[in-house]
Amino acid sequence: MRLIERYLFRQLLGPTLFATAALAALALLARSLSEFDVLVEQRQSALIFLKIIALALPQLLNIILPIALFVAALVALNRLHTEQEIVVCFAGGMSRWRVISPAIRLAVFAALFSLFLGLWVQPWAARQIRETAFAVKTDVASTLVQPGEFTEPGPGLTVYAQSIDRNNLIHNLFIHQERPDGGASTYSSREAVIATRHGVPVLIMFKGSNQQFSRSGVLQYTSFDEYTFDLSSLFRSDELLHYKVADRYPHELFAPDMTQEWEQKNRVEMLAEGHSRFAGPLYNIALMAMALAAVIGGPFNRMGYGKRIAAVAAAAGVVRIVGFGVQAACDDSAWLNILQYLVPIAATWWGLSQIFRQKVSRYVAIGRRRQNGAFGAQAGAA
Repeated sequence: MRLIERYLFRQLLGPTLFATAALAALALLARSLSEFDVLVEQRQSALIFLKIIALALPQLLNIILPIALFVAALVALNRLHTEQEIVVCFAGGMSRWRVISPAIRLAVFAALFSLFLGLWVQPWAARQIRETAFAVKTDVASTLVQPGEFTEPGPGLTVYAQSIDRNNLIHNLFIHQERPDGGASTYSSREAVIATRHGVPVLIMFKGSNQQFSRSGVLQYTSFDEYTFDLSSLFRSDELLHYKVADRYPHELFAPDMTQEWEQKNRVEMLAEGHSRFAGPLYNIALMAMALAAVIGGPFNRMGYGKRIAAVAAAAGVVRIVGFGVQAACDDSAWLNILQYLVPIAATWWGLSQIFRQKVSRYVAIGRRRQNGAFGAQAGAA
């Protein structure tokens, strides 16, 4: 790129990075609020919470990057246009393509980055989230006891605890278990803790009692200082980790294992997801072209371009919503996948057509009049 083109590129790059960072921060904040139950209800560590939030960033970036690029381009281009810098570029003999080429290059770089995220980083991160969520779900310590609530972690088992402190020490525990022979056992203890012995999860209760009712109604009462309650029966050995459509890599989406029943049932949905990974990055170029059309694609106006920018911004929002709608519709019909590409391509064509239909001579005349006025002012002062 030449000197003036590098200058225009830098003027666009700064606002783009700032807008992307700002929108990413808002998106991560919203995601953290939705995942806050990992800390509160499931009592996981802050490290697990931060891991889930950080792994959601690639998917969020793919969504917000076209929007951030569009907003940043509108701000930067409008400033350059109102300060007559773009007019001076035209007056200096630059073609329309050379003026917009830095913006198009930036959009292409963003599209390639988005494509890299969608093809490799996003499915990897989604799998990590799925595995972490599965580990949390199968964590006996987080599912067995909910402070202040009666829970049923297994068939015939009811558990209640008054509170759990920061050291995971359970206070005032109550357990009621119905036995297969028709009897029942009730455990109560002042304190308890979940631990692992010989690779098996157990509940160790301190300073409590045990009441056992036989099938014939005979009561047996026993007090204890320490009692170990086996939790291995609460594990579901048949529960397996399953990756959803969004967790699959491109080769798994386009060439699934058709011997598997799940892949057979979700073949169309997997194709839609695969095509969206390739069509999604095109919105970076499409929205950049629309931003260029909003500022450069119309006649020069000394009063600004507020109305034109607002109209194009509304149109860009419609284009992105239509894109999401088309992607959802492709889950039911494979032939609609072509529309995933046609929507951003049509938006790009419209934006570029608005830019190149304008005559550069009008901007050249404005620039020359301003230059002549500046030279006349200098001569008068001399």
